[in-house]
This record gives sequence, structure tokens and C-alpha cells, in this order.
Amino acid sequence: MNISDDLLTMIRFTTRSSARRPAPRAPRVAGALSAVVLLVLAGCGSDDDADDQVSDPTLSGIVRDPTPQVDLVALPSLSEPGENVEFRADDGEIQVVYFGFTNCPDVCPTTLADLTVALRILGEEEAGDVDVVMATVDPDRDLDLLDGYVTSFIPDATAVGTDDIELLQEAAAPFGASWEVRETDDGGIEVDHSPFLYAIDDEGQLVLTWQFGASSQDMADDLSTLLDRARA
Repeated sequence: MNISDDLLTMIRFTTRSSARRPAPRAPRVAGALSAVVLLVLAGCGSDDDADDQVSDPTLSGIVRDPTPQVDLVALPSLSEPGENVEFRADDGEIQVVYFGFTNCPDVCPTTLADLTVALRILGEEEAGDVDVVMATVDPDRDLDLLDGYVTSFIPDATAVGTDDIELLQEAAAPFGASWEVRETDDGGIEVDHSPFLYAIDDEGQLVLTWQFGASSQDMADDLSTLLDRARA
């Protein structure tokens, strides 16, 4: 499947949580995402700003051309304090990156649960060559929580984050990831964020993007194909 960068930034899911909540809710997978509102935003960019589309019938996810280079900015690890994490897979492996937050009521836990199933479908050997990284878009609340959150889904996943918003935005820009954190009149916090999963190769290139709702089987099939290419 192919899509332009303009459309990637136009599609966003709204999720809401309260700043007064003392801790994030336990992860849950919603059968019906009634709390999620799909926003299709009016784009202001021209077609000249969009990446060319590429056809790859062997993959179900989104392929962009030119392929974005996403390893230019590293983010601090929350799993291993003092270390920085590059958006680049190890040789012969694939890194899967997600930008989300722990108070997300539906989209984030559903996405991580679907990815967990995809890794199980792959099997232990192949899944061992997939490195999962989650970056928080809500650092004011997440820096002490994200590691426990993402590893509750995928035990060997890595959490990254920073309260340096400019650095976070710089790291996210090549992905096309976007978000907005705002306070409501009643003191709550609302977070809008793009709901995509990103697959990165060992050259630091974004080789595939999965939309929210991609099936675990499709993700597993795509990961298997990407791993075969990485090992070739």
C-alpha cells in the first residue's frame, strides 16, 4: 500500500485522558473504539511536497519514496538511563517504532497488543530480530512510567523520551509523526497523536509504515519479508 506524506500527516486519532488521574489505567484493548474520533484535517501542502508513491505488492504497509532517513537524532533511553537510542536496527534486524503515551485509552494499547500478537505469529526466533521502541509524546507524565507500560506488552521493548520538546520534535519529524498536548478548561489533559507504527532497517531508513488497525497477520507477514531482505 502506498500513501503520500501529506495524507500521513492529515490522518490523526484523538485520545483523551485526565491530568488529575494519579496513574495510567491498566492496558486494555477496546472491542469498539468509541472514544476515538477520526479527524481528517485539511492539508495545506501542495502535491510537490508529497513523497512519490511506490508499489510493493509483497507488503501490506505503506511504502514511501524517497525512503525517509530517521536515524539522524537519538533520544534518551528510559529503559537504560544514561544511554541514547538511535532509530536504526542492528545488522540484519528490523526496529519497530511507535510514538504514543501511557494514558492513551484505546489506540496505544490496541496497537501494542496487535504488535504483540504479530511477534507471536513470527515465532521466537524471528521475533528476536525485531527491536520494539516506544517514544512518549507526553513526557510531562510519562518519563517515569513508559518503560513499565511498554514492557507490559513486549518485555524486551525499549522506552525512550525527553522533556526537551524541540529534540523530540526533531527526532519525530522524519517519521511524519505528529501530536498535540493541551489542557482543557476543567484541568484535564487531551492528547492528539498520529497512530502509526514504523519499521526501520539497519541503515536507519523508514522502510514501512502500518496504519492503525493493520492486522497482526499482515504485520507479521511484512516483518518476515523485511527480515528476509535485511539478511540478504
